[in-house]
Amino acid sequence: MSEREKLHTSVLVAPASERRKYRKQRRQAAARLVAEQRRAETEAAKAKAEAERAERRATTYLPKAGEPGAAMLRTPGRFRLPRHQDTSAVLSAQYPFLAEGGLGSQGVFVGQDMYSGGSFVYDPWELYRRGIITAPNMILAGIVGSGKSSLAKSLYTRSLPFGRRVYIACDPKGEHTAVAEAVGGKAIVLGHGLRTRLNPLDEGHRPSGLSDREWASTLASRRRELLGALAETVLGRDLSPLEHTAIDTALTAAVRDAEVPILPMVVDRLLTPSAEEDGRLAEDGRLVAHALRRLVGGDLAGLFDGPSTVRFDPSLPMVSLDLSRVAENAALLSVLMTCASAWMEAALMDPDGGKRWMIYDEAWRLMAHPALLRRMDAQWRLARHYGLANMLVFHKLSDLDNVGDQGSAMRSLANSLLANAETRVIYRQESDQLSLTAKTLGLTGTEQHLLPGLGTGQGLWRIKERSFVVQHQMHPDELALFDTTTRMI
Repeated sequence: MSEREKLHTSVLVAPASERRKYRKQRRQAAARLVAEQRRAETEAAKAKAEAERAERRATTYLPKAGEPGAAMLRTPGRFRLPRHQDTSAVLSAQYPFLAEGGLGSQGVFVGQDMYSGGSFVYDPWELYRRGIITAPNMILAGIVGSGKSSLAKSLYTRSLPFGRRVYIACDPKGEHTAVAEAVGGKAIVLGHGLRTRLNPLDEGHRPSGLSDREWASTLASRRRELLGALAETVLGRDLSPLEHTAIDTALTAAVRDAEVPILPMVVDRLLTPSAEEDGRLAEDGRLVAHALRRLVGGDLAGLFDGPSTVRFDPSLPMVSLDLSRVAENAALLSVLMTCASAWMEAALMDPDGGKRWMIYDEAWRLMAHPALLRRMDAQWRLARHYGLANMLVFHKLSDLDNVGDQGSAMRSLANSLLANAETRVIYRQESDQLSLTAKTLGLTGTEQHLLPGLGTGQGLWRIKERSFVVQHQMHPDELALFDTTTRMI
């Protein structure tokens, strides 16, 4: 029997105390082996760490301020982070993605961006200069009591210290009169029972840079267009070629015979043309003559039948035409707006006139008349050339559906005003207007759901493809001056 077999036999036949002794020895031996292995691993790790420390100590690094010279304080390499991708639902919970960066600090203070909490400023000329917008026109819509009038007044009055001027061709409620007087401007009040007269044939403001010949041609063209627009407004239709010829002939005779032509002279020459003129002139211009006669001796008399008693001063910070006394007479109001638009047009079309706001309040009244709508469209299209920023103020976008018939030229002109306005400010809208508003302006579902819940002075600003929700803020003096609810208190 071998020694191994003897040992095995001895173990098997050894008593229990001996077997426990052998098991204990085996456990201790195993523990010693594990401890030795751990000590070896620890020693290896210490040696590695020591080698790394020695390598770092031997490495030469740049000083904290960088190398001296032009590259001081600059890192020798780009800062890189691992790329991370996630869904917008997850990323929207992070603060940097709650609100966008805003429009910058250059412009007129409007109020507070309700998402970022920062100040919101706006200036169409500055945004155009920076390339953010390509058209300086804006529309402002909101139901009664939403605060849109206060916003319009804040925008143009706060622009005055920046050298802007303000023209309001039609103020049917007279709410801009107090503002014009407060800022050192002028409000021209027209209506029955007043001594104020407005001569539609006035020369008006002469733009700079025009020669005598160019000015004479421009003035003659403007007078013809105005008389034609007045006749179309009263007649409610377009003029025929014969009627245009009758007006041109009568106007030429009136200008030739008087230093300051007035409307009654044109009417007299339409009704009783001179002998050397075409004998059929009286017949061709009979309807036009009677239409214009309403402005001289009919129910619209007393406002246009003499030389102007007021002068349009383009150097004033603000000029407003107060038509509150005739707001209920639709025919007279449309005629007055036509005259006022032509009256201000010379100053508006002066390239050296500076940057100017042109405010169209209660725009639904103006857009109802083709002649006025065409003038508005021309001014909107040429806004960049003349330094104008047009603002169209109305209640709801469905007002545009009342302009002409579906598919008509008037409806197309009204829709083009929206297309040429890259700033759209929408205040609170009724629930039945949400679908039309969203479709017309291309609002997202989130923007559409915001509109009925907006409070007073809160508006959705759409500037091209960017959106902001802004709380308009006013000084107490502005609040007292702009308030339009005093009569209800």
